[in-house]
Amino acid sequence: MPDNDNRKGPITVTTTLDTERADLLAELAAARSALIKTTRGLTDEQAAARPTVSALCLGGLVKHVASMEDQWLRFVVEGPSAMSYELPDGVTWADIMAGTAREYPRWLTDHQNGFVLLPGETLAGILAHYEQVAARSEEIIATADLSATHPMPEAPWHEPGAVYSVRRVLMHVLAETTQHTGHADILRETLDGQTAT
Repeated sequence: MPDNDNRKGPITVTTTLDTERADLLAELAAARSALIKTTRGLTDEQAAARPTVSALCLGGLVKHVASMEDQWLRFVVEGPSAMSYELPDGVTWADIMAGTAREYPRWLTDHQNGFVLLPGETLAGILAHYEQVAARSEEIIATADLSATHPMPEAPWHEPGAVYSVRRVLMHVLAETTQHTGHADILRETLDGQTAT
């Protein structure tokens, strides 16, 4: 039988998402959009400003949410190794919580720096990074088994022996994104009277 396939150009593969997956992705996209809207029209200086008594700034919130989403989706793919909370030798969780540790782990410093714009960082750069994280997340979510599970890494804020499914991870990412969007709305309104909604 002769090959009659004379099509030119790339073959487009269409992936149809099941309703649950499509709903999760749509809600996460809406939450991301609401967060990004809180930064619309801001300069880097405004994005780094702390207009309330908290240490939070709009650029830092977006940076934190992008980092959090990236870490959780790496957890979906890699398991608990994506969330290592190792402490330096001789340092305990009690030392960390009391603020008396002789040395702090790199992951904790990175987490704290994730809430601020550091010298050289720009709002445009942070938004571009968030866009890349979102695209990667959507690729992972499109094919991941939502019922697959991983044990949570040991940390004082995780229930001992806890296991998270991909579905639960996505619900957590969605909840954290919307929570921080609420914070961002307050910051933006305090900064210049604007709101994202």
